[in-house]
Amino acid sequence: MLVQAVDKFVDLRGLAFHYRDWGASGRPLVLLHGLASSSHIWNLSAPVLAERFTVLALDQRGHGESARPDDGYDFDSVSGDLDAFITALDLEAPVLVGHSWGGSVVVHYAASHPDKVAGIVLVDGGFTEMSSREEMTWERVERDLSPPDFIGVTVDAFKERARGWALGGLWRPEIEKAVLANFEVLDDGTIRARLSRDRHMKILRSLWEVKSSALYGRIECPVFLVPAVQDPVDERMARRMQGKKEGV
Repeated sequence: MLVQAVDKFVDLRGLAFHYRDWGASGRPLVLLHGLASSSHIWNLSAPVLAERFTVLALDQRGHGESARPDDGYDFDSVSGDLDAFITALDLEAPVLVGHSWGGSVVVHYAASHPDKVAGIVLVDGGFTEMSSREEMTWERVERDLSPPDFIGVTVDAFKERARGWALGGLWRPEIEKAVLANFEVLDDGTIRARLSRDRHMKILRSLWEVKSSALYGRIECPVFLVPAVQDPVDERMARRMQGKKEGV
């Protein structure tokens, strides 16, 4: 029988952070979601991982049920949140798993605290640099990757729209719960993203500016790459990171 998550809160640097704890035993795994997501993105995979590990999924600042300060969305700050989390829970040599933006947070942390991490897993993130793409400018990122406007969208309308996404073929109650966890349901039945547009754009700007490749040489632990898209630029970045780790 798969273990069930327990929702918990911890004070980190004067802010309340929410996390999901699947308990179990073994080496700790800390799971970090991507931009505009939440700890619920791991709801299906975490119980399987908990058969061998102690599994914890953190809502990063501005996301999920964690605190939503107006600032602190740069990599130094969110990496500091992660360090405070690891320290507060007394996690010894955890493996860090990051999805998308969470992968970049993991890379930054592993480069800054090489003695505190046993390994990192990068799921479709942490090995890409938007600014390295010739066709990408900040103006284009700002235009194309800004969050959609959900003002006036009801829960039912959103679910109907979501079924038309690529994920639609997998849609079921567990997926629905994980996706809807990214939103608040207002009194009139409409939804609002938990991550505000302003904070979303601050994170995007940090992603635009970050040079993950400059951090690879400072990572001392094993790294497992899980690319999830077919993109020549992303593949080159993944190979570059692998070369850095192997001394090629």
